[in-house]
Amino acid sequence: MMRGKTGGTRSDGGSGTIRERIREHPPYCRTPVASSVLAALLVAGGSAWAQEQATLPLPIENPPVLNLSLAEAVGAALDKSPNIRLFRERIEAARAVSRTQLGAMLPHVTTTGKYNTQTFFLGTIGGAPVRTDPFEIVDGRAAFTQSIFSLSLIERWRASRSALQVAMLDAAATENDTVAKVALGYFEVLRNQETLAARSTNVTLYEELVAFIKSRQAGGMATGLDVARLETQLQNERQRLELAKGETERAKFALLNAIGIGYDVSLRLTDELKVFEGLIPSLEHAMESARANRPELKAQMQRIRTAELNVRSVKGERLPSMSAEGNYGLIGNKFDNNTGTYNVGVQLSIPIFDGGQREGRIGQGVSEFNQEQYKLALVKNQIGMELREALVTLKTSIEQERIAEAGLKASLTELSLARERIRTLSSNTLELSNALSSIVRARDNMIDALFRVNASRVNLARAQGQVEMLK
Repeated sequence: MMRGKTGGTRSDGGSGTIRERIREHPPYCRTPVASSVLAALLVAGGSAWAQEQATLPLPIENPPVLNLSLAEAVGAALDKSPNIRLFRERIEAARAVSRTQLGAMLPHVTTTGKYNTQTFFLGTIGGAPVRTDPFEIVDGRAAFTQSIFSLSLIERWRASRSALQVAMLDAAATENDTVAKVALGYFEVLRNQETLAARSTNVTLYEELVAFIKSRQAGGMATGLDVARLETQLQNERQRLELAKGETERAKFALLNAIGIGYDVSLRLTDELKVFEGLIPSLEHAMESARANRPELKAQMQRIRTAELNVRSVKGERLPSMSAEGNYGLIGNKFDNNTGTYNVGVQLSIPIFDGGQREGRIGQGVSEFNQEQYKLALVKNQIGMELREALVTLKTSIEQERIAEAGLKASLTELSLARERIRTLSSNTLELSNALSSIVRARDNMIDALFRVNASRVNLARAQGQVEMLK
C-alpha cells in the first residue's frame, strides 16, 4: 500500500523550494487565505436556485473569493456534485424496490363497505316479468391474504436486496471517480498557474535583457540584429503569457464544474504542486489493494449474484405456492340489523403450463447471468491495466522530475555564464538568446514533470481504490 508523504520540499545542497528554483526573479504573488469554503458555498447555493428556475444565472460582477485546498475541493464535490447526488438517489430507488418485494410476502389487509338498494328478477308469470320490491343490503368487511410459501417471492426479495448493494457500490465508484476527477482538475489549475507565473517571469527577464542590449547598442557594443532577436523572443513570450492566462481561467471553470458549486466565485487554490516522497508499491501489493477496495469490482460481483437470484426466482415459479386468505364482516338489510359472516381458507397453487413463457424468461435470465460474468472479466482486465499504467507513469514521471530539476539547474548556470560572457567579452547575444530559450524550456519541463507526478499519484490512488488517501 502506498502511504508516502506527498508534501514538503526538497533541497539540492541548500535551501529553497521547487517553486523558488523555478523562478530566478520575483515570484508570482498569491493573496493569503482569508475566506472560508462555507461562505462561498452559500453563495453558490443562490446559483443552484436560479438554475432551478430554468434560467441561466447572470455572472456576478464582483464574485466572492473561494480559497480552496485539495481536501476542501474533494469534500465540496462529495456534497455538491450532481452526479454523486444522482447515484445516491438511485440507492433510494433500489431500497424502495426492495421494500416492494418484501411487501409481497407480508400480510395484505383490506376493508370494504358496501350499501346497495336492489331488486331481483323472479321470472315471468302470465307472460309478464316479475321482480321483487326494492330492498337494501349493507355489508362491511375486512379481508386479508398471506403468502405461506412461495420460493419465487423469496428469491425476488433476495434479488432486490442484492440490487440495492449494487446501487450502493455504484455510488461508491462514482464518488471515487469524482474525487479523482476533482483532484486532477485541481492539479491542472495548479499547473496552469505555475505556467502563468513562469511566463510572467520570462517576460520580465526578456524585458530586462532587451533594455540591457539596447543600452549596449547605443554604446556601439551590440547590433540591431541582437535587439531584434531578443524582441522577437519577448513577443513570443508575451503571446504565450496571454495563452496561459486563458488556460488558467478555463481550468478553473472545469474544476468548478467538476465540484458542482457553480461559477459565481473567484477561485484561489491554497495547495501547490508537490514532489513525490513516498514509496512506489509493487504490482502485487497494488493488485491486492485493488481487489480489496475497488467498488467497481465488488459491484460487478454483486451483479452476478443478482442475476443468479433472478434466475432462481423464475425457476421458483415451477414449484407449488401456498397462501392463506380470509374475511370477516357484518351484513344485513339495515345498519342496525345485521349479522357477522366470515370466510377462512388456504389456497394451493400448482403451475402446470404457461405456454412456455416461464422457460423463455429462464433462458433470458441465464443469458444475463453469463453476460455479467463476462463483464467481470472485463472489469478485472481494466483494473489490471489501470494499475500497471499508473505505476509505469508514476515511475517515469518521478524520473522526469529529477531530470527536469537537473536541467533547470543547468539552464540557470548557462544563463549566468552567458550574461557574464556578454559583459566581460562583449560578444554577440546569440549565446544569451540560446540560454534564455533553454531556461524557458527547462521551466516548462519542470512544471510538466511536477504535474505528471501529482496526476500519476491520483491515478494510482484511484486504481487501488484508495482515493481517500489524497491530501
